[in-house]
Amino acid sequence: MAHAPEPDPAASGLGDERPKWDNKAQYLLSCIGFAVGLGNIWRFPYLCQTYGGGAFLIPYVIALVFEGIPIFHVELAIGQRLRKGSVGVWTAISPYLSGVGLGCVTLSFLISLYYNTIVAWVLWYLLNSFQHPLPWSSCPPDLNRTATSVSPSQPWAQKEVKGHLSPKGQCCEQPRETELKSHVVRVPTPHSQPVTGPLVSGFVEECQGSSAVSYFWYRQTLNITADINDSGSIQWWLLICLAASWAVVYMCVIRGIETTGKVIYFTALFPYLVLTIFLIRGLTLPGATKGLIYLFTPNMHILQNPRVWLDAATQIFFSLSLAFGGHIAFASYNSPRNDCQKDAVVIALVNSMTSLYASIAVFSVLGFKATNDYEHCLDRNILSLINEFDFPEQSISRDDYPAVLMHLNATWPKRVAQLPLKACLLEDFLDKSASGPGLAFIVFTETVLHMPGAPVWAVLFFGMLFTLGLSTMFGTVEAVITPLLDVGVLPRWVPKEALTGLVCLVCFLSATCFTLQSGNYWLEIFDNFAASLNLLMLAFLEVVGVVYVYGMKRFCDDIAWMTGRRPSPYWRLTWRVVSPLLLLTIFVAYIILLFWKPLSYKAWNPKYELFPSRQEKLYPGWVRAACVLLSLLPVLWVPVAALAQLLTRRRWTWRDRDARPDTDMRLDTDTRPDTDTRPDTDTR
Repeated sequence: MAHAPEPDPAASGLGDERPKWDNKAQYLLSCIGFAVGLGNIWRFPYLCQTYGGGAFLIPYVIALVFEGIPIFHVELAIGQRLRKGSVGVWTAISPYLSGVGLGCVTLSFLISLYYNTIVAWVLWYLLNSFQHPLPWSSCPPDLNRTATSVSPSQPWAQKEVKGHLSPKGQCCEQPRETELKSHVVRVPTPHSQPVTGPLVSGFVEECQGSSAVSYFWYRQTLNITADINDSGSIQWWLLICLAASWAVVYMCVIRGIETTGKVIYFTALFPYLVLTIFLIRGLTLPGATKGLIYLFTPNMHILQNPRVWLDAATQIFFSLSLAFGGHIAFASYNSPRNDCQKDAVVIALVNSMTSLYASIAVFSVLGFKATNDYEHCLDRNILSLINEFDFPEQSISRDDYPAVLMHLNATWPKRVAQLPLKACLLEDFLDKSASGPGLAFIVFTETVLHMPGAPVWAVLFFGMLFTLGLSTMFGTVEAVITPLLDVGVLPRWVPKEALTGLVCLVCFLSATCFTLQSGNYWLEIFDNFAASLNLLMLAFLEVVGVVYVYGMKRFCDDIAWMTGRRPSPYWRLTWRVVSPLLLLTIFVAYIILLFWKPLSYKAWNPKYELFPSRQEKLYPGWVRAACVLLSLLPVLWVPVAALAQLLTRRRWTWRDRDARPDTDMRLDTDTRPDTDTRPDTDTR
């Protein structure tokens, strides 16, 4: 068995002073907490539901085996072997690749800005969850308008008041969605349906035209502008939450793994406890089974769509937090003889199983929401029939509704056609899922309202998201701080706490742009352009750099020294051929998709004629330039650093050449025999 020589501690600049994990559990939980993030909760379930349910797991597993795990193993191995952060690792492999490390640091810095802003949003919702009723449960009154007194004798009021259906589908006397107090009609909007009838003055028109949860998100939280050109002002409540989020991150990473290693026991394990609670509660709710069946029913025909394979590959890539530099930093604090191969497989499988586990928990609850919305849709249709045809109360049940509607269509087609009846299909409501912040701040907040003890479930849900975000932030910030410490940005007498505080302060000040009224638009730009292309390119350079610059044989020797066994043909084949080709294919496909669709965003505009649908607008020219800059900024370090290294070496080469002739001449003069002392050879 080939054994690689043990790394020289002096080469790392830290030697024996480099911190180490207290135990293996701290390291594994830190890597799992860094990998398992918000995307496992609000993106994987959406992709699984969108792309054929169980059929999506086929390309997902293929991408995990041939892309995710091999690249993950590379990052853990080089970090543990060289015992440095990303900049130090790639400089040690080749000075010409130092730009890869600088790109990882820059990328982690950019991602930390908007990721912790999302954590600040979660904190805002968490703080607002400690009240009953929840603030997004109903529309607020319009203080600038006077409520109109409406008598129940008015014709349109009579239609709304005459009757409604009980949860069992039977008609009763007072409508659930209409309250009569002092002859003032208050109409809280249905949480999932915009108001289609006449708006009642006395309540905010924007809220009545959309929904209470959407209004709380877009207006009371973001206070969003209708156009990205209108920056608006800083929202003080978001600024305070952002400052609090960065303060919490700073307190947790103040001394590196010495502090995060303690906090990670809670931040990494608490989300699993909450997911289990939601799963148990969700499975007991009506409609949960329908949601799970719809989620995992395979649609094999959808695998013919290339976008399915592209999204599966990118989901694996982003879910494992590859090319951030955080895993390299965490692995650098390991014992050199740690089994990094086993760690890579275990952490990757735990991450994927967490995504699947979260999907079951989330869609069991969303199945309940879809069933509830479906039944309310039937109730509104039945109520319209009872009011129009003067049927007795409790005369039409939900089960009888299709037959009654068919009969009325045959006998009174014109009267039925004039009614505001909607097509109520359970599949349509199950299709109304969302990805990203929309799932957490709109869909799930709306679902919580239907659950008994809504504030408790809201606190649990947003508490889970907050700890998930913190765990990911630990690795992201560590990916910035560890390389800065390794390269000695500050003198050694400056404490690490000061550098950590400086980094967090700079990040906080840079992220204040996301607290503007247009901040949500810029956060979407950072998420779409700063991360995707750069991560793909940096990961590609990582694999190519290790295999073809550092050398496959040398790398396999290092792994054999660390783990006691050489990599199998599976690892060598994926590192040398499969993973680079997959990454290159994904990168090209991503570029094609970017050029295929114009750069646009969806604006929340209450004056839009199709409101509450979001208005699609094209980015202005200066914003498109910012998108291009974000897409290239981290990767630009690679050619810049390589060019700088090349120029530096050539400058030293030129200096050597300039000095060499003088040296050669001096040496030649010293060794040449003196003409005056040579013996006379004249034979004359």
